[in-house]
Amino acid sequence: MAQTARIVGKVEYREGDGPNIAIRPGPVEVVQGLNDVTLSWVDEETHGVAAMPLADFKRYVAEGQIRLDA
Repeated sequence: MAQTARIVGKVEYREGDGPNIAIRPGPVEVVQGLNDVTLSWVDEETHGVAAMPLADFKRYVAEGQIRLDA
């Protein structure tokens, strides 16, 4: 089930072996799997999607970089 959240700090993900890519601040939709989390967002006409390990997502939440909506 999807949950909404807000990026409020520096949150990055990596595509393959490439460099870290920042996710812009603002609302995101969160879908949690067993081992990873998928974040999706819309910027005007652009739709973004990023997957990250569950441990990284939990760290960002614990640090206050991602705020989960109630």
